[in-house]
Amino acid sequence: MTNQEKIKQLIDLRATAKLGGGEKRIDAQHGKGKMTARERIDLLLDEGSFEEYDMFVTHRCVNFGMEATKFMGDGVVTGRGTIDGRVVYVFAQDFTVFGGSLSETFAQKICKVMDMAMKAGAPLIGINDSGGARIQEGVTALAGYAEIFERNIMASGVIPQISAIFGPCAGGAVYSPALTDYIIMSKGTSYMFVTGPKVVKTVTGEVVTEEQLGGASVHGSKSGVTHFIAEDEQEGLQLIRKLLSYLPQNNLEEAPLEPCDDPIDRLDDSLNEIIPDNPNKPYDVKDVIHAIVDHGEFLEVHRHYAQNIVVGFARFNGISTGIVANQPNFLAGVLDINASRKAGRFVRFCDCFNIPLVTLVDVPGFLPGTAQEYGGIITNGAKLLFAYGEATVPKVTVILRKSYGGAYCVMSSKHLRGDINYSWPSGEIAVMGPKGAIEVLQSKKIKELESDEARAEFIAKSEEEYKDKFANPYNAAQYGYIDDVIEPRNTRFRIIRALQTLATKKDAMPPKKHTNIPL
Repeated sequence: MTNQEKIKQLIDLRATAKLGGGEKRIDAQHGKGKMTARERIDLLLDEGSFEEYDMFVTHRCVNFGMEATKFMGDGVVTGRGTIDGRVVYVFAQDFTVFGGSLSETFAQKICKVMDMAMKAGAPLIGINDSGGARIQEGVTALAGYAEIFERNIMASGVIPQISAIFGPCAGGAVYSPALTDYIIMSKGTSYMFVTGPKVVKTVTGEVVTEEQLGGASVHGSKSGVTHFIAEDEQEGLQLIRKLLSYLPQNNLEEAPLEPCDDPIDRLDDSLNEIIPDNPNKPYDVKDVIHAIVDHGEFLEVHRHYAQNIVVGFARFNGISTGIVANQPNFLAGVLDINASRKAGRFVRFCDCFNIPLVTLVDVPGFLPGTAQEYGGIITNGAKLLFAYGEATVPKVTVILRKSYGGAYCVMSSKHLRGDINYSWPSGEIAVMGPKGAIEVLQSKKIKELESDEARAEFIAKSEEEYKDKFANPYNAAQYGYIDDVIEPRNTRFRIIRALQTLATKKDAMPPKKHTNIPL
């Protein structure tokens, strides 16, 4: 065979490999409204940047006649490329080859690219579209999953790991995305569950569809398994690019500093009016966020889950920053189990990757009731408390209005190594609200009063006295727990100056193998 013939053979083999399971299966994939693995990679990465590895790998299985059918690549496309010029490693499962099922060699390809990402200190993106383990391969397929899981664990907190679910992801396959930092699901075409509808019906008698059991809307709003819901795959892939723009390459680097032409001293007079005079009246904390960040741009994480707390990424004078904010518009901004878990994980992620935290506080306390206590609000609330106390990144806190009881402590207070703690003049920092406080402090006196009118007058007067003494930020400021009381319209400027001041911050942790967070 001449050199020219050998080159032609290579070109032909590449063309065959790029067809995956063949034109018929590609058409079937498109018919379901889904892209192929290579189409997804091309849309995700910078044009022309993808370098594929292991294109010629085939499976080694000889059980159940499998040796008669082999496809180059064996159902997963792996390699490296760039996003906005920054190196990333990627794998995309190919549903056109054996339904994207995982074999021993399939897993080895993924493990190889994960090892490369760790060595290079670059983000890893996994695109999932798989029918699960390849049954014909038995335990070697299960071993492949476990090898991937172990690498997910080793990479955790070292490089950003992002999972896109653009098709089925069931059984053991769900645990790799669950171990990564962020999950993105597409509406209508993706689902995740440990056991499918048929098994559920057999074991529990419950009749449920795939969408009801593990669709994007379920995991986006009820379980919190997915962080982002995309309308379609194209939006999901653009979301990954957007998310990565806020993240560093690895835990030893800072996130990219973006050029910013939004003035740092831009005043927003609407903030002086945003807090209602009635302390029980809600407002939308996202209006505050959009008013203070660069160009009003905010990438919200977990938008549909635990909406009483808002988390996401923004920039302050080009500095990538994680924002955590109580949301008075939903359950009065109270902390509950789901909100604590959601915010706790976000805080820990930001701490892993050197992303400063800005916390906007308006919290009346923890949600009471048997459902919360039986569900473990104590342990779950402690997760958020632990995350803030453990975090060594710059932490800037602004109390907008209420900050009561244990929730005051939890929300990045000065006592959890908060670096700069501000309050608006509307801040109310106390053990509890005026009404509850007076019921405790003056219960005996209230009982002694003979008429309802006298009791009402006494309670109103007592509540006013309590408000004058505690429902303001100045009592806390006297102790140095609040560094300054600031005018709301100056919030952007004060946060940016605080972040600039804290750029060189160093905070040490006692020597230990690792912490034991209350899981």
